Amino acid sequence: MQLVFATNNPNKIKEVQALVPKHIKLLSLADILCIEDIPETQPTIKGNAIQKAEYIKNNYGYDCFADDTGLEVEALNGEPGVFSARYAGPQRNADDNMDKLLLELKNHTNRNAQFKTVIALHLKNRLHTFTGICKGEITKEKQGTKGFGYDPIFKANGYEQTFAEISLEEKNKIGHRGKAVKQLVEFLNKC
Repeated sequence: MQLVFATNNPNKIKEVQALVPKHIKLLSLADILCIEDIPETQPTIKGNAIQKAEYIKNNYGYDCFADDTGLEVEALNGEPGVFSARYAGPQRNADDNMDKLLLELKNHTNRNAQFKTVIALHLKNRLHTFTGICKGEITKEKQGTKGFGYDPIFKANGYEQTFAEISLEEKNKIGHRGKAVKQLVEFLNKC
């Protein structure tokens, strides 16, 4: 089986490729010569995932899946949420985003947060969605050098280390994207 993973993020491709069975060949956007920015204009994480998957199916004809992920912080009423990648501005800089979030939480004792990933799969002209959530908290400072995005300031419940301090294998086991991809793979194995 061949599927396009609608992302230009090499870190996401690496994470997901490690989870997908060998008989499923993942193609990147570069593999299908998709160089334009895929629209992400929906007000929800799920809406953006669906929009990206439908864009690839409608414009390139491939069966595909797309994900969207957001960090939802309880004390900030779910922010940055759907705006996680561009929280500190259109430059989409992870350090700027983390710095802004840490500043916003400076006077808050409630640091509860969750990562949420929604995967939209467009397969055989049908749409399916899968959701993975990882609950945890925001640390007071950046810790670790692995991972990407908000990983250096997110500590999953039951862990003393941030996502940026644990192995990719461990992160895939407990993380939001790993949980959503597991549901995707279970579904694809039944097809």
